[in-house]
Amino acid sequence: MSHDHDDRPGLNAAQAEAALNPPPGRVGGDLVTETLQGLGAATVFGVSGRPAPGLSGALRRSALAYVELGAENNAAFAADAYGRITGEVAVLLLTAGPGALAALPALQEAAAASAPVLAVCAQVPAAGLGGRRHGHPRELRDQQASFREVVKSVHPVRTASQIPSAIAAAWESALTAPHGPVWVEIPEDVLRAETVLPPVSALDATPRELYPRPELTLVAADLLARAARPAIIAGGGVVRADATGKLRALAERIAAPVATTYGGKGAFPWEHPLSLRSWPGDPRVTELLEAADVLLVVGSGLGALSSGGHTFAPRGRIVQIEADAGKLEANHPALGIHSDAREALDALLDAVEPREDATAADRVRTTLETAPVQAADQEHGPAADQGSGPDARVLAAVRAALPDTAPSFWDLTPLTTRAWSAFDARRPNTMHSAQGAGGPGYALPSATGAAFADPTTPVLAVTGEDDAPHTAAELTTARRYGLPVTWLLVDGDGPGASGVQDGGPDAVRPDLVALTESLGVPALRSTPASLATDLTTALRAPGPSVIVLRAR
Repeated sequence: MSHDHDDRPGLNAAQAEAALNPPPGRVGGDLVTETLQGLGAATVFGVSGRPAPGLSGALRRSALAYVELGAENNAAFAADAYGRITGEVAVLLLTAGPGALAALPALQEAAAASAPVLAVCAQVPAAGLGGRRHGHPRELRDQQASFREVVKSVHPVRTASQIPSAIAAAWESALTAPHGPVWVEIPEDVLRAETVLPPVSALDATPRELYPRPELTLVAADLLARAARPAIIAGGGVVRADATGKLRALAERIAAPVATTYGGKGAFPWEHPLSLRSWPGDPRVTELLEAADVLLVVGSGLGALSSGGHTFAPRGRIVQIEADAGKLEANHPALGIHSDAREALDALLDAVEPREDATAADRVRTTLETAPVQAADQEHGPAADQGSGPDARVLAAVRAALPDTAPSFWDLTPLTTRAWSAFDARRPNTMHSAQGAGGPGYALPSATGAAFADPTTPVLAVTGEDDAPHTAAELTTARRYGLPVTWLLVDGDGPGASGVQDGGPDAVRPDLVALTESLGVPALRSTPASLATDLTTALRAPGPSVIVLRAR
């Protein structure tokens, strides 16, 4: 039997020479950087002045750009945002022990958002592994165990020869649907030790495609074509799969109203005649979705935040398309189709017969005209009617000032929960918030990472006054690199503030303008009336800036 090996990667003359005569002075860390470059990485994130042992010199010898942030969790948030914006693997370098553990909340956020982050973490010397306790600095009995339930896959390394294969396998895992963070762990002595292995070349880490089963596609297409009142809920999986065009085509073919989850913002045009906009929120929109005789859920597990705190009770047949098999039918019985959203929607478009319904757009219009804008509370359920109060003015000002292509990153505040329902993202993959870990300190370091993904586009971060001190130091990162990041701080007395007033009128709060100016970043106090103008000016200016929003 003959075999065709023509598709195997080969070496050019220079690579062959380097393989036979490896350059001197290389260590295990060089195998890491060479592998990353060979896979296509250009930027890596880490902590200022403290990359893992063996990597400092390797980074200097490589063409990789090392982005230095002030703390491990902030570096991980930046990597998460870089992965979300580019759709490419974002590389994160971590030290062993406390440095690695500090990144856990951000990696949980990346897991919730299916962001492709590759964390390369140092480990104590190999002699201290396997339960042997030699008292090495930063020693944990089982460092991997702290991350296995958070990341998508774990790839331990114990010798230098294992480094390229482990990183390539992790890279493939991060980019195979569903995307997610992955973990590579390498002992410090392996990273530091000199190596005579040849430079890394000829890597292949092509992600696997996730196609729907054809018999399930056929059943789903039949259900949708024969439905009397179909409807669609689109989640973040549609955005990540770059399937927004296919979603629109399918909705128009079967005349189905479309609501997007908060993570799916931008998956369907806000002003489209079939658009129910962001949901959950108003009970009238919920009723329309619950009354659908066939409900197509694409790229969402209908978790707590995407179902009004698990109060959503659809009465018809559900067809669920989801790349994460663990989310299929996790909350509702359904015809579960394990597939990437783009591949499944493409297959449905080929299989489904057009459906005529002249009343669908009228039902959507009537529902939206009678539905007041509502915000979700921080316990993931609908809140009281917000009407057209000051938060609405603030969101309108932000929308007016923010370019359609500019990404925004929001810490969890009441203004953010209102924005989940009421803010028109206009473009997919432009509004991001901490929906996974949910803790403070997400917005500014994430905006920093997004600015590295595209330094020509301004980025907005939104944070409440009480959370600002958590990450204010990262303004120095934005200033050092000259990044176009504008930080909107919603003051404690202003609209959309966090509402933490336990200290009463005598509570001590920092002067946020003075704080940011002390870091060398220009700051401005604004009001809802002047916010659109002030924010427009800040977003157009080069480098970072800060706006503190006051009530009046």
